[in-house]
Amino acid sequence: MARVAVVGTGYVGTVTAVCLSWLGHHVTGFDLDPVRSGQLAAGQLPFVEPGLPALLHESLDSGRLCFTSEATGVAEAEIIFLCVGTPPGEDGHPDMSQVGAAALELAPHLQTGALVVNKSTVPVGSGTWVRTLIEESLPAGRGLAFSVVSNPEFLREGAAVHDFLYPDRIVLGGENGSPAKVARLYDRILRQDFPNGRPDLQPQLVVTSVPSAEMVKYAANAFLAMKISFANEVANICEYVGADAREVLPAIGADSRIGSRFLRPGIGWGGSCFGKDVHALIATGSEYRYGSPILRASLEVNDAQRAAVLRKLQATLKVLKGRRIAVLGLAFKPGTDDLRDSPAVDVIRRLLAAGALVSTYDPVVKHVPELERSVLRVGVDPYDAAERADAVVVATEWPEFGQLDLARLASHMTGTVVLDGRGVIDIDSAADAGLAVIGFGW
Repeated sequence: MARVAVVGTGYVGTVTAVCLSWLGHHVTGFDLDPVRSGQLAAGQLPFVEPGLPALLHESLDSGRLCFTSEATGVAEAEIIFLCVGTPPGEDGHPDMSQVGAAALELAPHLQTGALVVNKSTVPVGSGTWVRTLIEESLPAGRGLAFSVVSNPEFLREGAAVHDFLYPDRIVLGGENGSPAKVARLYDRILRQDFPNGRPDLQPQLVVTSVPSAEMVKYAANAFLAMKISFANEVANICEYVGADAREVLPAIGADSRIGSRFLRPGIGWGGSCFGKDVHALIATGSEYRYGSPILRASLEVNDAQRAAVLRKLQATLKVLKGRRIAVLGLAFKPGTDDLRDSPAVDVIRRLLAAGALVSTYDPVVKHVPELERSVLRVGVDPYDAAERADAVVVATEWPEFGQLDLARLASHMTGTVVLDGRGVIDIDSAADAGLAVIGFGW
């Protein structure tokens, strides 16, 4: 088992540190923020992620996991993961300042032969850049043999522990045998020989050059975003011609070359990855005078889906000013409290701008910092949020929204309109309750 350091204890860093420790490695999580590191050392997660709290406590109790705000904590590590944020810049390029600062922070403490593993989502060429930063920061005359490896993450919020332990593939980019050394960290995952491992699962180990590994992450997210936008584009055309996307898209997905996942119409995707990564890939293409027309179209379609919520409500209610609209869901997806680029929050912002009175409910999120100055009522449950509402909008696919007592919901509402942005409401049950469901693509 290896000695590992994880620089950055955000979402990816914490999941990586906890899961590697749980698998048996000795892991030190490093974060410059002493409050953050202290919170994690006390077994408190700063975000919602199913299954992670139990693994955090188990790993801390084993003595194999610790957290610190002192950079010297990485000194004994053989393998150091960079898991810091790369937020989008104004021009679409990711802000690499945290990656650069992390590289400079750890450089004085690297031991000879160390492997620096970039797990942050970074543009092509970042591996070379990180290596140069470290080399340039070393004192004159100090020779240090180290390697830089790219190991992109593919963790879905709300299912991160599952995705870490049961991946489809593990991608490692590097040279001179360095990926093989990192692969040993994942040996138990590749063999699935840990408690509750799946002998039927055979994760693929993909070894590439550093630039190719860096490109894989962007390409994967861009494709998924494009697939959702394609489903929404087909659904929009279905509405015009009288076809039903609920029949069309499953038939498309039945083709094994296409697959059914990510082919559901609605108000579109959000979160911290898809939009940021698509913009970053477009920005990379623009450096070489390539316009990335398909990627740009994916963004345009996704934005149009959010605007379509208002258009559909206006078609039914006519005027939104003064109307009471209940929005069910705030997080960008179920299983998380993440509000970054949340379609629900964007829809609420548009409704408020149109003069509507908005109430909302989310099982996990109880306030929206971005909308703190707005007149926004947060209900204690979906029915409280729907009190006297002219319309209800289902914006996040929380399981409980598909199990609503629709007669009870109708009894709290003034109006009868339910705009189902996630395809979770049973149409027949809604009709029996006197509700009129509006969807996407039919």
